[in-house]
Amino acid sequence: MSMQDFGEKFDLQKFYHARDVARDMTFELSSLIRPGMVEVQAHELYKNLCIKFSIEKNWHPPKIRFGPNTLKTFKEESDPYTLQEEDIFYIDIGPVVDGHEADYGETFTIGSNYDHKHLADTSQKVFHEVCEQWKTTKSRGPELYEWAKVCAKAYGYHLNMGSDGHRIGDFPHHVFFKGAIIECSEQLLPNAWILEIQLDHPKLKFGAFYEDILR
Repeated sequence: MSMQDFGEKFDLQKFYHARDVARDMTFELSSLIRPGMVEVQAHELYKNLCIKFSIEKNWHPPKIRFGPNTLKTFKEESDPYTLQEEDIFYIDIGPVVDGHEADYGETFTIGSNYDHKHLADTSQKVFHEVCEQWKTTKSRGPELYEWAKVCAKAYGYHLNMGSDGHRIGDFPHHVFFKGAIIECSEQLLPNAWILEIQLDHPKLKFGAFYEDILR
């Protein structure tokens, strides 16, 4: 059994549908988040969306980070913080839809702060540049994230290696591989991995996060 295998019930169209549902949920949730909220309130909003979208389960707990907590990686606990009028936040959710895992994350901004917007936009730019590198070179996990470091540095940001991607597929993908993408010494196959890009501002206390399927 290979770390990049899928289960017998894996269906690519269902897999892409699950991804699209997660993206729709992310954007709807972002539209409901307002200054003055704390993260626990955003988590309650997400629970309501799971009911609305008939989500079976979440294969990983949602991570909704406000302000300086955007520097936190997945396993770290958030500090108490109230979202401000000029602020930044990210959403990372992992619903299971029709037996297929989704994992989508994106950063959003409130107000008109240039640094917030630039970093949020750059997290997506780096993601797409790394994807293009993978398509061109058929890179392995460690090589791909070395390239991601180069891309982040070119924009003046630090790549947070605490967020480095993982397997994805029909639920549960853990039967094939539980580790991080940088632990994969094989050429990375399309639709088997989530690529995560988390950038930290070198001087200011916030970061940005973006993740999607490597395909």
